[in-house]
Amino acid sequence: MKHFLEILREFTLLGLTSFGGPTAHVAFFRDRFVGAKKWLGESDFADLLALCQFLPGPASSQLGLAIGWRRGGLAGAAAAWIGFTLPSAIALILFGIGVMAVSDGGFDASAGWLRGLQIAVVAVIANAVASMWKSLCPGRAHQFIALFAGAVMLLSTVAWMQLVVIVLGGLVGFFLFRKSVAAESVDPTGLSGRPDPVGNHPVGSVSGSRWFGIACLTVFSGLLFGLPFLVPAGGENSILAAFHSMFRSGALVFGGGHVVLPLLSEEVVTPGWLTGEAFLAGYGAAQAVPGPLFTFAAYLGSIMDNVAGPWLMGAVCLVGIFLPAWLLVLGVLPFWGDLVKKPSLRAALIGTNAAVVGLLGSALYSPVWTKSITSTNDVVFLTGVAALYFVAKVPVWLVVILAGLAGWVFL
Repeated sequence: MKHFLEILREFTLLGLTSFGGPTAHVAFFRDRFVGAKKWLGESDFADLLALCQFLPGPASSQLGLAIGWRRGGLAGAAAAWIGFTLPSAIALILFGIGVMAVSDGGFDASAGWLRGLQIAVVAVIANAVASMWKSLCPGRAHQFIALFAGAVMLLSTVAWMQLVVIVLGGLVGFFLFRKSVAAESVDPTGLSGRPDPVGNHPVGSVSGSRWFGIACLTVFSGLLFGLPFLVPAGGENSILAAFHSMFRSGALVFGGGHVVLPLLSEEVVTPGWLTGEAFLAGYGAAQAVPGPLFTFAAYLGSIMDNVAGPWLMGAVCLVGIFLPAWLLVLGVLPFWGDLVKKPSLRAALIGTNAAVVGLLGSALYSPVWTKSITSTNDVVFLTGVAALYFVAKVPVWLVVILAGLAGWVFL
């Protein structure tokens, strides 16, 4: 329990103020824990960031977990997650409860505020696609992988095709980029298990034991492959089914919060647990609150038609989508120092990242564009949102709020 309250206080402050998405969160963490608090050195922070970018799941939340663990062990990791996650999760559950009360349990697809939020989401995801294309697809081979992945996703109608696309991207990257990666430095992050100047354990050790990591990865694999066999016994619209859907989404998403959109849409909209309009409204609201975007899952749970009630189902979905991040970070940390040195693994990761860009691009068209932009008025409204976001550089959370208000007035 050493440092628990200190870690909880610092991450709660960040959970209340860290707007701007995963990239901004990383900057906040560096300024606070490397600069102001000096919990980590620069090189150690870079090591943890490299690990979290390698793993599927919400990179900024995983980085927070890793920092919390380095400062205070498992209790510190728990304090970091609670502080950073809980404020936005509570806000989104309350939003879901309020919306369902106002709309008498349903969504009016023509409501102006809802239309404004949906159109704002188009601009937000377009920005994510553009920035990821620029950073993750620098060459023709990367761009080919992304375009092919996007085409496959647009033509496919099955949820598991997302995993296939990610795996294929990794295989192509392994064959295309392995030699070029091998020619680079053997240890690009400087990871060597060196002592940390601020007194923490070196990266690559969880209390000196790799058995802890093996146990975490075993639980992760058991849940990922075992839950599908348990869900039929609990019913297709049960707490267990919702937990399984969130866990699978959190375990398979590469690229951060925006990429989880198509996965979650397949999990909750396609089975009819909630409407596409309700889904996009919550996604828009998630842009307007601080903290991790994965807390969107708490909103989804709060509006599902289920006897468990909004708070319990919101908590179930929240834990379900974040649990893979917990198990993967704590499971891989003991082995990361050796893994990151392998050129073949880094080459496969390059291909996977390019495929993720295509996956997000396909989601931008369907369901985001097709469900949100249906008339000339919508295009004009989107132009105004884009002017605020891209030209005036208004923060994304404020853009979303203004879009909802403008939609309520004009749409």
